[in-house]
Amino acid sequence: MDVRVFETPEDIGSFAASLIMYQIQTTDGLLLCAATGNSTTAAYEKLAENSDRFGTETVRVLKLDEWGGIPMSDPQSCETYLREKLIGPLNIEEDNYTGFQSDSEDPGAECKRIREFLEDQGPIDLLILGLGMNGHIAFNEPSEVLNPHAHVATLSEMSMTHPMAFEMNVKPTYGLTLGMVDIMSARQILLLVHGIKKAEMMRELLSRKITTSLPASLLWLHHNAHLLCDRDAFSLCNIELPAVEDISQAEIYPSTGAIL
Repeated sequence: MDVRVFETPEDIGSFAASLIMYQIQTTDGLLLCAATGNSTTAAYEKLAENSDRFGTETVRVLKLDEWGGIPMSDPQSCETYLREKLIGPLNIEEDNYTGFQSDSEDPGAECKRIREFLEDQGPIDLLILGLGMNGHIAFNEPSEVLNPHAHVATLSEMSMTHPMAFEMNVKPTYGLTLGMVDIMSARQILLLVHGIKKAEMMRELLSRKITTSLPASLLWLHHNAHLLCDRDAFSLCNIELPAVEDISQAEIYPSTGAIL
């Protein structure tokens, strides 16, 4: 996993959007797995601003995770977020969008449906992740054992303090999420992290110790994972990295037009 440090969350969003645009332009039938939440908002908004530069007729979108036991129409659901920030603005075809149902009568069957979707349509081409305050990715919470595929997750106390859950009138009772094998099988991963609140977790992550008590640390084992963070999130990390202005993205992602 390589690490790039940017000045602001907006800079992260601009760069991440350029990478997503490049993959849309060069991968027919791209399967994009999308996280939700504050970490991804700037990237999705920048994509929407530039949607006239690329076509999305064949783009497929998979929702990474969802709060369970709440209405799909809840303003704070992952469903509502993705429809407002990504699906709608990019005019993704309804048949090309797949996601967990938050209010399924049988959550286990819902996870089976997503597992079968990935068996048939996968692997994921590009996966967008955020970093949880306790090191979780998606709803793969710190544990002695991590689940490999889509599953019903027990939500940690930390996850229940997430702004999305905090503002819900009907509180979620479980999570629905892709598992670690699903995540690690993605062809490319972008992990977006910003804000001083993530600084302590970033310091742990950048120790490069791999442990299931910090699920995001498994991304060090991925062959094509990229961590994009801002200086606030990086502020407690006592390691030296190349300045972002010294990294030529054009050599890796030609024709994206991104500016580091």
